[in-house]
Amino acid sequence: MVAYQLYDLHHTMLRPFGWMAELTRRTLHHPYLPGTHAPAARLALAGAALVERATRRFPKPEFGLHETTVNGERVAVSERVVLHKPFCNLLHFQKGTDVAQPRVLIVAPMSGHHATLLRGTVEAMLHDHDVYITDWIDARLVPMTAGSFDFDDYIDYVIGFLHHLGPNTHVMAVCQPTVPTLAAVSLMAAADDPMQPRSMVLMGGPIDPSANPTAPVELAMSRSLSWFERSVISRVPVYYPGAMRRVYPGFVQLTGFMSMNLDRHINAHLALFRDLVRGDGESAAAHERFYDEYLSVMDLTAEFYLQTIDKVFQRQLLAKGELVSRGRKVEPSAIRKTALMTVEGELDDISAPAQTVAAHRLCSGLPESMHRNHLQEGAGHYGIFNGRRWREQVMPKVREFIRERD
Repeated sequence: MVAYQLYDLHHTMLRPFGWMAELTRRTLHHPYLPGTHAPAARLALAGAALVERATRRFPKPEFGLHETTVNGERVAVSERVVLHKPFCNLLHFQKGTDVAQPRVLIVAPMSGHHATLLRGTVEAMLHDHDVYITDWIDARLVPMTAGSFDFDDYIDYVIGFLHHLGPNTHVMAVCQPTVPTLAAVSLMAAADDPMQPRSMVLMGGPIDPSANPTAPVELAMSRSLSWFERSVISRVPVYYPGAMRRVYPGFVQLTGFMSMNLDRHINAHLALFRDLVRGDGESAAAHERFYDEYLSVMDLTAEFYLQTIDKVFQRQLLAKGELVSRGRKVEPSAIRKTALMTVEGELDDISAPAQTVAAHRLCSGLPESMHRNHLQEGAGHYGIFNGRRWREQVMPKVREFIRERD
């Protein structure tokens, strides 16, 4: 808890500088102030903008998807929570059309960022699919009276959401949840559950981290579980709704993410400074949109985080056929009715190629016609589910795969 309080104190102490920087920025933007376009004023404006952003706490962003195109016509989109659980809301992007489309559950990562990190994923899928997404709740906002949330709970949540949506649903998991999603579908198959999804798309996830270890995998394997518990777990301070809950704080996760590519982030902010000095508002706005999302983080429950480190990265139980959930052995070979597609990025430095495609080996009960894999050239981790390559190259293949199984 002390580390968490020190982090909050640090931000509180810096906020006056942020307010001053924001006041400076607004003043220099005033249309009646002489010299606002002078080089010195632009330098001051750019500096003030960077100081304000450096001292800001970034709230959870909105999806902000209010309309889409269906069969060439614009239709309204509204967000609706269709099922609430203590640690997650099942969110439906309801469209103002009666056109029947494949129903897809997108399982978003619970790995530090909010589900809105998949805004581009949802936006592209909306044209041709009836989209639902797991909107995970920041653990610091969940009171202790709600109980705990661990790896088995994650599996149960996925099964519960599929039950709520009913038969003929398709499921797509992005990054970290590929493992519990494959486990959930495996358990449903073993029980001959009538709500088994028709297809499953696993994108850039650590099904078998040892197949091609990356820096995050090597870190997870190089330290003992007790080290992680001592070093990165904190209690939520008493001034939050989740007071005294043990969590892996989002700010710790963000620090780890940024340290992996520190030069890239520094250069991006230098580029923002140059864009502001030049008056290139479009480039600056694109940078700000990305980092508004990237710097908005949430806490994970300690039990879920530590069990993920242990079961997925250190012991690799799923890949070895040794994963057990609530006394039930997880056997992907039991899957017979759910077609499988995997998506990997050639340049993925988080879940490298070969980690996700390992799911095909595990799902040995499926005929060859129900297996599909796509390796996206030139794409890093985020490029397989966001951006131009996702929209133009990956998503059409996912759409085709789902249509074949609908």
